[in-house]
Order: sequence, then structure tokens, then C-alpha cells
Amino acid sequence: MPLIPEEPQIHESAQGPRATPASGRTAPTPRPVPGPRPAAPSRPGRPGPLRPASPGQRTPHGGATKPGPAGPAVHTTPASSSATPQIQLIPASAEGALDAAEEAVDLLLESGRAPSDVLVITTGEPHPWAAHELSFGEASYWAQHDARDDVFYADAAVVERAASRPVVVVAVNGGAEAVSTVLPLALSRTGTLLIVCGDPQQINSVLGAGV
Repeated sequence: MPLIPEEPQIHESAQGPRATPASGRTAPTPRPVPGPRPAAPSRPGRPGPLRPASPGQRTPHGGATKPGPAGPAVHTTPASSSATPQIQLIPASAEGALDAAEEAVDLLLESGRAPSDVLVITTGEPHPWAAHELSFGEASYWAQHDARDDVFYADAAVVERAASRPVVVVAVNGGAEAVSTVLPLALSRTGTLLIVCGDPQQINSVLGAGV
């Protein structure tokens, strides 16, 4: 009797790993919410082929990773009077503080703040714009400060010379010893709004627990 070949068994293929839903994305660095402002004139660029684009012409830093704990987006101290600057704290690491400050400046300009209203201060490494402009000499650098037609960047070494502006943004990007000096100076240079990007505990220890 002929042998009938046994039919091969069909095994159910093992299912691959089931796709698990992605966990919630890490919240981006909180952004300050400035109050309503009248529309400002368009920001002038700086002529000259050797110079970088004006800070107001940079693209927003939306792609940068902004560290920061979950929780309230921005801690704000209410202003008790028109003479008392409002303080906004944006939690950020020393490595992410400069990116957080750049994003804050972008939002300020988008909301209608004039570029000449804004002073940015770094406690550690200078902002790349400041470092580049200083390479042309201090006279040129401070001439742009005195012209008051753009956002101006200063670091801890020169902040005492910077004039007051309505809005001051501080990037606590290092320089632990300089922070205790720079933050009070920044507050004294602020007209209406001080935005500080950095470690909340460190900032509170200098400006007070009410921040």
C-alpha cells in the first residue's frame, strides 16, 4: 500500500512584540507668557557681510531639548506695584539655560516686544553673538548697546556696564560664583519683567523663596 506523505503542520506564526503606545513626551522647557504689548516695528538687521544675522533674525530654537521638571510651567511672582518688576522662572539645567533664554526672547518678540526692550545676560559662557561681536572690539560692541535698536547680550564680566531695559532675560548657564552677583544686578536693570532660566533652587536662594 503506497505511503501517503504526511501533510506538514501549519503552526501559527509567533506574533511579534505588540506596539506599546509611546509614553508621554517630556514637556518642553516652559515658556514665559508676557502681557499684551502694542505691536513693535520690524527689527532692523545689521549690515555687513562679516557679521552674523541680527539676534532678531534667528530662527526659533524649537528643536532644542529643554530639560525641566514637570509641574507648573512658569513660576511667577505677582508685581505688588508698577515699580516692582515681575519675575518669571523657567526651570532649566545649566546646559539648557541658554536655549531656554533664546526661546524666551523669541516669544517676547513674537508677542510684540520691541527688540530694544530686551537685555539678555549669561552667568557662564558668553552668548555666541556677544563673543562674536566682541571679536570686532569693545568699541563696536558697546556702540550697538548704546544704539538701543536691538536685543543686547552681555555676560557676567560686563553686565555692570549694561543699561536698564524693560525686560531682562538671564540664562544661568554656569558660573556658580557669579550667579549671586549677576541676579541682583539683573533685577536692578529690569524695568518691568525679569525672566530667569536655570535651577530653581539656586535662583530662589539668591532672589528669595518667593520666586
